[in-house]
Amino acid sequence: MLKFYKILFLNTLMLGTLIAISSYSWFSMWMGLEINLLSIIPLLTDPKNVYPSESALKYFITQAMASSALLFSIIMSMNMTEFLPQNSNYWMMMIMNSALLTKMGSAPIHVWFPEVMEGLNWVNSLIMLTWQKIAPMVLLMYNNKMTTFMTFVIIFSSAISGIQGLNQISLRKILAYSSINHIGWMIASMLNSKTIWSIYFTIYTIITMNIIFIFKQLNVFYLKQMLNSMNNSKMNKMIFILNFLSLGGLPPFLGFFPKWLTINNLAANNFFSLSLILIIFTLMTLFFYLRVTFSTLVINSNESLIYENKNYKFSVILFNCMALMGLAVCTMIFSMF
Repeated sequence: MLKFYKILFLNTLMLGTLIAISSYSWFSMWMGLEINLLSIIPLLTDPKNVYPSESALKYFITQAMASSALLFSIIMSMNMTEFLPQNSNYWMMMIMNSALLTKMGSAPIHVWFPEVMEGLNWVNSLIMLTWQKIAPMVLLMYNNKMTTFMTFVIIFSSAISGIQGLNQISLRKILAYSSINHIGWMIASMLNSKTIWSIYFTIYTIITMNIIFIFKQLNVFYLKQMLNSMNNSKMNKMIFILNFLSLGGLPPFLGFFPKWLTINNLAANNFFSLSLILIIFTLMTLFFYLRVTFSTLVINSNESLIYENKNYKFSVILFNCMALMGLAVCTMIFSMF
């Protein structure tokens, strides 16, 4: 049962994001980000989390530092142009973009993100992976004029997430590094098209929700717990594996669709080397996705012979159908136009 304070802070969390993305001035955007930050701290200090105070403190310190840098860059760029040299606006824009990248957990300023994720339960992890990315990304889209800087951020995000995710045994850290890789793809998609970014973020949210719902239902947090946790239900096991393959971007599934659009867009705008780097490092993330799926499918384990007739909720089945069969639907719709 939801407590009153959770409903209150969840509403103000959403309100802060909506204020930030719908504002006309940078100060209003900063104010929306601060409302969002102050609303999520009580949710992170929930006693159901693994390390409630540690995660909340790490998150607060990082976000407060990023907010300070953002406010500094806004004030300097708006009010002190006559005291600064001609090229100062470029540096202020770089500080602003770096602050927004810190807020969303993008590499190379990503170190706080897996550490905060490790101390959360699955519901708070879902908020961190999806909703908390919206406001910084939309603000970055408004200020997206530094193509060279963004290209380095995209390469760092895809490379660091691919390399550091390889030796993880915690499912929350695996999803955190997966999110950093997808942040690189989303920034690449927003370089030339806002529509592709919105498609990418929506599909990423649907797939992440499916995976986290399964983890929450099974109450598992580490790879070694996956060995015997899915042996009671063949359907559960198959849905889980296909969702992870969809998150990795394999062609028969919906997760391939936004990556297909992004690569097509990058190639059309002559970003050939960037698209090649993204594809190579995505193969590394696909490798540790396969490690997770192998622990449920391939390794020999004792299966239960007792058939359990589980009635799945309609919403769970609907979301999984969208995540797994959506590519065929999208292809049919786009081929009509």
